[in-house]
Amino acid sequence: MILVTGATGHVGSELVRRLAAAGEPVRAMTRRPAKARFPVGAKAVYGDAADPESLAAAFAGVDGAFLMSAQPVGTALEPTHDLALAAAAERAGVRRVVKLSTLDGGTGDDPIARWQRTAEAAVTDPARGFSWTLLRPGRFMSNALQWAGQLRTGDEVAIPFADRPAASIDPADLAEIAALALSTGEHAGAVHELSGPQSLTPTEELAILGEVLDRDLRIRPVPTDAARAGMARYGFPPEVVDAIMRRTLDDDRGSEVLPTVEKVLGRPARTFAQWTRAHAAEFPRV
Repeated sequence: MILVTGATGHVGSELVRRLAAAGEPVRAMTRRPAKARFPVGAKAVYGDAADPESLAAAFAGVDGAFLMSAQPVGTALEPTHDLALAAAAERAGVRRVVKLSTLDGGTGDDPIARWQRTAEAAVTDPARGFSWTLLRPGRFMSNALQWAGQLRTGDEVAIPFADRPAASIDPADLAEIAALALSTGEHAGAVHELSGPQSLTPTEELAILGEVLDRDLRIRPVPTDAARAGMARYGFPPEVVDAIMRRTLDDDRGSEVLPTVEKVLGRPARTFAQWTRAHAAEFPRV
């Protein structure tokens, strides 16, 4: 049995679909199982990393687990959700674990690096006994779905850091790699740093989306101070906001096209245009 945490998320939902299609026994963990819609062959189960006592039933009888957390960095003293998931997997005797991390993981010494270092160590600690794989992607192509609300009211989209390039990755590519690691065990001990096949700015991505939707879409730049204020409203503490700003404005990490997807899957990583065509129905056309 394979457990997918974050099963309604961009990567988790793709992974559940892929595992179910391959005939793998898969359990999809969500906080709202009654409302979730999963493919035939996948069983919805309740679990909430913020409520560690809820995890025992979700992990019971599981051999492999995909672990991810959406807990914002700095909203606790440490990544409590990651720690709870790893502890639950250990108690259940899970053997194979794939952890969704971030590009560079715990490399560095800012609050983001320290958070991710603790989160990854919860899985890679030899005392846990896991056969583990780390996935370290940069920006997701699916971040563009955040623009859909603005596109319902017009052709202009407010985007911070609109000229900052990144080699965004399709979550479906991440899911395919995770499925391989969980079902074959061929990637035990691997740390996969991952990207898409092109380095594009959000401005360039919006232009591609406009071509697919046949709309003349335009960027409305967001001033740096407004971007910083938005992060604070989201709940990031000041030191985390500072780290995000430094990483975004003073570093080009994440813009490099990495060969990992093609090496692992034997095909090129999907382009942003391919992702956009696959998800065009999720955006308004007028």
